[in-house]
Amino acid sequence: MTLNQLLRVLWARKWAVAGMVIFGILVAIAVNTLFSPKFRAETTVVVDYKSMDPVTGSMSPPPGYLATQIDIIQSHRVALKVVRKLKLTDNPVAKQEFMEATAGKANIDDWLADLLISKLDVMPTRDSGVITVRYTSQDPQFAAIIADAFAKAYIETNLELRVDPARDTASWFNEQIKALRDNLSNAQAKLSAYQREKGFSATDERGDVESQRLLELSGQLANAQGVASDALSRVKQLDDFLARGANPANLPDLLGNPLLQNMKAGLSQSESRLEMISSQLGANHPDVQRLRADIAAQRQKLKDEIVNVSAGVKNSLKVADRRVVELRQAVALQKNRMLELNKGRDDMSVLLRDVESAQRALDAASSRFTMENLQSRSSTANVMMLSAAVPPLGPRFPKKRLNLLLGVLAGGFLGVNLALLLEVLDRRVRAPEDVKDLLGIPVVCMLERTSTLPRIRHKPWVRRRALPEPRAA
Repeated sequence: MTLNQLLRVLWARKWAVAGMVIFGILVAIAVNTLFSPKFRAETTVVVDYKSMDPVTGSMSPPPGYLATQIDIIQSHRVALKVVRKLKLTDNPVAKQEFMEATAGKANIDDWLADLLISKLDVMPTRDSGVITVRYTSQDPQFAAIIADAFAKAYIETNLELRVDPARDTASWFNEQIKALRDNLSNAQAKLSAYQREKGFSATDERGDVESQRLLELSGQLANAQGVASDALSRVKQLDDFLARGANPANLPDLLGNPLLQNMKAGLSQSESRLEMISSQLGANHPDVQRLRADIAAQRQKLKDEIVNVSAGVKNSLKVADRRVVELRQAVALQKNRMLELNKGRDDMSVLLRDVESAQRALDAASSRFTMENLQSRSSTANVMMLSAAVPPLGPRFPKKRLNLLLGVLAGGFLGVNLALLLEVLDRRVRAPEDVKDLLGIPVVCMLERTSTLPRIRHKPWVRRRALPEPRAA
């Protein structure tokens, strides 16, 4: 269908189009008349979640922080605070509506809170911490009051949600601190009693002294064992000499003895003198006899000294063995003392760790108590009102001019569709193009209207057109 055909159809069905436009206008007028005007007031609050918390020092908000704040604003707790702050339950109109709606079977505070929430709209601002609180009511002044009341109640609730848990947590930590102090006192008492019983101190240095003594005794034992081993070898050598019948005077211990060497030298001199005197005076001379007796005495003394030296060698072995035994006992005793000392120090270390653990637990609890106590005494929240609500100048719904315009547009749209529907149901020839489209034959001529007589169905047309040339056979 061409534009000319469409215009002819709309003109032919103009009453249907006009009727639908009038119907749309009437509907708009009915809406403007029947529906009560509703006013929407809005206030804005800003959530300063990017600033550093003065107590915890945290700067980054948790995920979904703004969504949580929006849910808090729309919560039943905030609505109850608004109801009680504005004393809406004392309003006789509210009481009457409550009785009509619930017949007094519910709580009027909860009912009014739910009613306020149903007319509340909270919208966050994109990429910022500003939240818009909107309330819709038939009274513009009441809408502004409720919007501001919700913002203030939200700020108070936000502060309570931070302060009340911190106060409860601080109270719990205060009780825990008392128990932790008792644990620390008990641990310190056990440590002090153990130190008094065992004679230890926190800076006990006996372990170093006892370790040094153990090292000294071990060194002495090693030396004594060396001496005993040397004495054993000398005794074995002496026994070997005696077993072979050799002269023990040739032993290294005897050869190195200065007293024996002196005695042997004196005996040699006496023997030499005896030979010289015997050759001069004779064997029976009294001097010779005295010299022989003296030599015999020297020989006997030498033998006695050799026996004494041999006995001394064997006695040195016994002394060395006894020294080794004594030192071994001393080393074993010192090791036992070291073990007892180490065990005592280990036990004391356990008690010291218990004291340190109790002290750390008490310090941590005290630090957390201080933080929670400071937060419980906070009087400022990280939320503040940015702008207060003002009574709106015009209603949000219904908007009379807009509704009339929408009624005209909707009526016109429906009228055009109705005209086209009627034309489809009752198709008529309204233009030369319709003849060709409907009948499939060319238009020969058109008659234009020449008289002023009213037409009955169609306008007379008088317009001559040239006949189409006949086609070649």
